[in-house]
Amino acid sequence: MTTTGQVEWVRERDDGAWTLYVNGVPSSPLRAGAPEVLDFEYLQWMADCVRLALPPEGPAGGGAPLRAVHLGGGACALPRHLAAVRAGVGGTRQVVVELDAELVARVREWVDLPRAPELRIQAGDARAGLAARRDASADLVVRDVFAGDSTPRHVVTAEFTAEVARVLDPARGGGLYLANAVDRTSPVGLKAEVATLLSVFPHVAAALEPGVLRGRRHGNAVLLASHAPLPLAELTRALGAGAAVARVLHGDALTALVAGAAVVHDPPGEAAAPVTPPGGAPGSP
Repeated sequence: MTTTGQVEWVRERDDGAWTLYVNGVPSSPLRAGAPEVLDFEYLQWMADCVRLALPPEGPAGGGAPLRAVHLGGGACALPRHLAAVRAGVGGTRQVVVELDAELVARVREWVDLPRAPELRIQAGDARAGLAARRDASADLVVRDVFAGDSTPRHVVTAEFTAEVARVLDPARGGGLYLANAVDRTSPVGLKAEVATLLSVFPHVAAALEPGVLRGRRHGNAVLLASHAPLPLAELTRALGAGAAVARVLHGDALTALVAGAAVVHDPPGEAAAPVTPPGGAPGSP
């Protein structure tokens, strides 16, 4: 048991693949001895987005550490991956904000995570943790926050998104914001989440499995936003050719997707109100 409920490690296969479940919801994959391997589709897409939008040799690299803020932790699969693949090209300086303080302590015991300053884990609310960051202090912000199987509303609004834009450094590749959104459990709907991103950032895209786009199945979508143009051609090729195929929507196709959707705002008098979740952060294996 932890602060927010029950956690369990489930062995998936004999190749070292495990999944962390929080209150019965799959939260994070773990490949023992192979941190560069990600077994959830949406995490594979996020890793490709970071690799292409923030290459080590680009404006956000050049031998400097990748500065990342992860909102939502679980077993820190993506931070662990980034630390491994960037180890020889500048490294990382990552902060993970996870609401469940007891889970934070246990993950440090269970998982071979890099130590500070390469990776630091802070217990606290995601939006409050972001608000504490300095202007232009991050190259990457990742939102992977869930209350049970739904994203808390206070981290999908335009006001929250403006905080993300403030923290991202436009001088280093424009910065990159990645959000994990589950179409069936978004508190405002996937279209409204994209419309809200478009109201704050000049460059927005969405990656999702074709069956989800056509409404044939439910699943994760990765939303991307930046102060600078995204490498759309490269993203389209990479995400469309991997083992977990995703379609990248942008431009007119993205505008058509969000037609009629309203921008989401904080309720009056409730800005930045944190939500204490009853469960964990889900991901789709």
